Amino acid sequence: MKNGKRAFVYCLNTSTIRGQKLTLPEEIDLAAKAGYTAMEPWVGEIQAYAKGGGDLKDLKKRFSDGGIAVVDAIGFAPWLMGDDAVHKKGLESMKRDMELVAAVGGVRIAAPPMGATELANFDLKLAAERYRHVLELGEQTGVMPMLEVWGHSKTLGTLAEAAYVAVAAKHPKAAILTDVYHLYKGNSGYDGLHLLDGEALPVMHFNDYPAEPPREKIKDEHRIYPGDGIAPITTILQTLKANGGTTALSLELFNKDYWKLDALEVLQTGIAKMKAAVAKAV
Repeated sequence: MKNGKRAFVYCLNTSTIRGQKLTLPEEIDLAAKAGYTAMEPWVGEIQAYAKGGGDLKDLKKRFSDGGIAVVDAIGFAPWLMGDDAVHKKGLESMKRDMELVAAVGGVRIAAPPMGATELANFDLKLAAERYRHVLELGEQTGVMPMLEVWGHSKTLGTLAEAAYVAVAAKHPKAAILTDVYHLYKGNSGYDGLHLLDGEALPVMHFNDYPAEPPREKIKDEHRIYPGDGIAPITTILQTLKANGGTTALSLELFNKDYWKLDALEVLQTGIAKMKAAVAKAV
């Protein structure tokens, strides 16, 4: 739906305050207090909550009571790598993760190239077949997988590769999880975003990066607040707006300096930076 109405949702990826070592319920409460209306918890956090005796129904209610939609969850099931037997085990792992996410009200899960990051020249037609298998699992569980671009990966490290695999999967619910940092790290650039309908980009990991270290040496920990670096944030947002649909801008940072600060301060600063970026762009 190009050139349709564009809406941005302010979302929190819990990696942003990982260093504060909070429980998932505490993170939910702080996110709601800071004004976020969506979250991306990590599957490992949901698992830890359940293993600690927590009831997932209570967690689902906590999200709902806080006015927070679980638009995605971050998981690492190895659905892509290995032979057919390994792929089958990866699908079993993915299904378990999807069921956990569904239990807390989540609707999507990340599908990164976990385990295949060092596999150069991976058969993209095979990747598309396997992504379709994951999409079919999503139909069963109600939690749809988004093909995640990892800029450091030799497989699915670029937007171009992810777009090919998503199209070749031949499934109406195929979608791509993009990331300002990873599009830079993998040298994808941002111009290709305008070729994708907004509905195929439901979540973007939103962040920025400094001029130093250079792209070849930059790491996750160098991510900074949107607007504080050299990423073309305004252009990115304008492109997304022109594409139509709705995208959750999910603040995903791994900055160790931010982890030393009060968690609520980080969340408030982050949402203020995101809102300022959107106001400037649209």
